Amino acid sequence: MSRWVHVTPRTSLDLDYEPSVPVMAHRVDVEEREREVPIHVHRSGQLVMALRGAVSCDVPGAMWMVPPQAGVWIPGGTPHSNHSTANAVIFYLFVARDAAPLPASCCTLRISPMLGEMIQYLAEQPPSYEPGGPTDRLAHVLLDQLCVMPKEEVSLPMPEDARLRKVSRAMMRDPSDRRTQKDWAHQLGMSERTLNRLCTALTGLSFGRWRRQLHMMVALRELSGGATVQQVAYDLGYESPSAFITMFKKAFGKPPATYINDRLLAAGEGRSPAEAMPPPAQASASRLHR
Repeated sequence: MSRWVHVTPRTSLDLDYEPSVPVMAHRVDVEEREREVPIHVHRSGQLVMALRGAVSCDVPGAMWMVPPQAGVWIPGGTPHSNHSTANAVIFYLFVARDAAPLPASCCTLRISPMLGEMIQYLAEQPPSYEPGGPTDRLAHVLLDQLCVMPKEEVSLPMPEDARLRKVSRAMMRDPSDRRTQKDWAHQLGMSERTLNRLCTALTGLSFGRWRRQLHMMVALRELSGGATVQQVAYDLGYESPSAFITMFKKAFGKPPATYINDRLLAAGEGRSPAEAMPPPAQASASRLHR
């Protein structure tokens, strides 16, 4: 029995499941244009995995990217919202409380090709299954594999302060907005020094570094959604693709095209970037936050 959900901008989708089994999966196909699921809470834990396109998850204090061949783990009881690109294919994996020793805080987990196939298979099965049956046995192997997947830190500190939230929302809506720190400080009714102090206190990054990191998160999202390097560069307001590539390489150690190839090879895709969804780079926490 298929449980694919084709989502259009007008579709209302209730994702607050409480599994009666250890783990169950749902596939969501996003159509037409990008879509945002408003803030909600699950009693169960949730893994968000994108088979195609890109998804970002907002949780208190941070925004997490869902790179290809990876998933964002959101523990039960964590308020969150999801934003997906147009034509994305997303899998939600719901894990019952105490079903597996998974992390107690949000993180990105690497998804091996085998684990990814198991999640996709489980999404095709009925939402309940008999203990000890074939699906139940697969579900337990799936959880065992999920628990040993390595972590990948791909997140951006998102301050709870209403003033900085206003800035971050404006930047996410229009990443090419080139207003300076002075401009933002004036709009928020504070000095540049106060704005920088506030940003550093709440995110651990100066305003300039936080803005650059936000741009890199947007870049990862758009590249995952199928945008070209040239498109992303101009959408972010860079004067040329080479300037964007330089900044990307400075943040992640490699240019975008190299990251795409490396990710495909690591996943065993066996396809060229022109044939497959271009995935973003893995970025270590130390490199992203420095």
